[in-house]
Amino acid sequence: MTPVGFQDKVAFVWRVADKLRGTFKQHEYGSVMLPLLVLRRMDAVLVPTKQAVLDAAAGMQDIGEGQSALLKKKAGHRFYNTSPLTFASLLGDDKNLADNLRTYIRKLSPEAYAVMEAYDFDPKLERLDRAGILYAVVADFADLDLRPSQVSNEAMGYIFEELLRKFSEMSNETAGEHYTPREVISLMVNLLVSGETARELTENPKPVRTVYDPAAGTGGMLMTALHHIKDLNPAAIVNVFGQELNDETWAIAQSDLMMQDTAPERMRNGNSLTADAFPTEKFDYILANPPYGVDWKAYAAPIKDEHTKQGFHGRFGAGLPRVSDGSFLFLQHMLSHMKPTGSRVGIVLSGSPLFSGQAGSGESEIRRWILENDWLEGIVALPDQMFYNTGISTYVWILTNDKADEDRGTVKLIDARDLGTKMRKSLGDKRKQLTPAAIDEIARLYGGARDEYADDTRVKVLSNETFGFQRITVERPMRRRWEVTVEAVADEPYAAYAALVGQRYETEKELLSEVPELTTAQKKAFAKVCAVADPDAAIITGRGGKAEADPDLRDQENVPLPAGWLDLGEQEREKALVETAEAHLENEIRPYVPDAWIDHTKTKVGFEIPFTRQFYVYTPPRPVEEIAQEIKDLEGQIQQWMSGLDL
Repeated sequence: MTPVGFQDKVAFVWRVADKLRGTFKQHEYGSVMLPLLVLRRMDAVLVPTKQAVLDAAAGMQDIGEGQSALLKKKAGHRFYNTSPLTFASLLGDDKNLADNLRTYIRKLSPEAYAVMEAYDFDPKLERLDRAGILYAVVADFADLDLRPSQVSNEAMGYIFEELLRKFSEMSNETAGEHYTPREVISLMVNLLVSGETARELTENPKPVRTVYDPAAGTGGMLMTALHHIKDLNPAAIVNVFGQELNDETWAIAQSDLMMQDTAPERMRNGNSLTADAFPTEKFDYILANPPYGVDWKAYAAPIKDEHTKQGFHGRFGAGLPRVSDGSFLFLQHMLSHMKPTGSRVGIVLSGSPLFSGQAGSGESEIRRWILENDWLEGIVALPDQMFYNTGISTYVWILTNDKADEDRGTVKLIDARDLGTKMRKSLGDKRKQLTPAAIDEIARLYGGARDEYADDTRVKVLSNETFGFQRITVERPMRRRWEVTVEAVADEPYAAYAALVGQRYETEKELLSEVPELTTAQKKAFAKVCAVADPDAAIITGRGGKAEADPDLRDQENVPLPAGWLDLGEQEREKALVETAEAHLENEIRPYVPDAWIDHTKTKVGFEIPFTRQFYVYTPPRPVEEIAQEIKDLEGQIQQWMSGLDL
């Protein structure tokens, strides 16, 4: 339940931010207001125990790990400050306010100080001071009552997140790098915490759940999941974990957790793909909006090393995607953190992971691995223009290793592309949004019983094999005759045979009998330049009289997998592939190309999810008569316009 009155605090900070006008650009406001909000909250929280902390710290020469633990105990919180100053007393020395505020920040406990360092707040403090507005801004924050008795941890989280949203939207040209629109997060969390898992939450008197985001950004997904679970069951204990690469963005996420008294070690700074901060942890809910199309070449070495040396004992055993897009690296990383007893995974992806890569490629093998394990529960296609820095189509994938019995062996596709509402004012590339009603509709389509949407064209439930195919290689026999041309004898050592120009031979042997002086290698090269494809010529055979394949006539086709193929053993799979391919050859190819055959040694199995194809609706062209009449009418109109011109 959203705390009552938290909007008053949001409005207060928003008004203070107006003092930055002229000194900072709008997209910089958040980088000033948010760290000051964090400082003010810590200041208000530490007041009751401040003297006890100062007394304990008085005899300490250096504050090591043991002393830090003692001071945290004295403070009664996960952080402390050994400065005697407070926001109120800072204002007593207006001439030295900037220096005193810097000292105040340096006296924070190590974890809290690391957050302020990541904000890179000192240069902003200097700009505030030079502009002569530092005192006014700090004075306003000193008037902001953030005492725990007035503002709970939960309410503080809502205040921080609402301000973060507003500041992010204000800086929409870069917001998309670290901030996911909250209606997208809301939808994902609704889909993730649904069905049986939601019922378990409500029926359990005090459930404990863990939530993890390996590309945490500002922590919005973690906080939304936490609040959603708490709304379902206020007694629930929700432990969130995250990792974020960007320093300042990590500071924002860390601040949000700090505001809600969450252990700081649960939000780590760093690259989750190369240095997993939680290598042995498993989580109930795992969700992320990883960056789209980000090149991972710069840090490919440890990832490739893990793939090669650890295989499926590591995170990337299924395969490696192309270096131009690391989305599937994040997904494999997330799946590696599933609990054996059952977890749910949600990820926002672009369209590329649905189909990129040919059969046998890293992307195809990753899709195959997911579908063979029956982990993909469903995919929702979102409206375009939903994000701040891209207008491309995006999709929410939901995966689980604990499918409901009725969903086993199938994937549910939801086409929600037409459910976006145009915004009155665009924010960067974001021109559409999902209303609460649209989110409810998508959740209904996703979670409803099959008879509820049997006739709804926006829903498809397909077997896992639907997305698989075998890429067969169709060969045709090589047919050649040999003709000596001017070009063939243009260079040494073939110039001596210019008299043969214009001669034709039915076999290679006949041609080569005319040039006995050439070496074996030269004869082979000469025959190659004289060879001419001829559909009426005899078939070229190799050893054992077997027809040789003509590489120029080679073709490849995709053939659907046999029904139930994923449930077969390895030998049965191979047999079924051959039988299906041969049936395709007889029914679809040989009626037009009688001499074709399939080289089964070249067959590769691939998987792709052609989402839009599944929802394609054929629209027949208008009748020719109607089009002709329209053209005739337009011509008449043009002639009428022209008649009034003096040419």
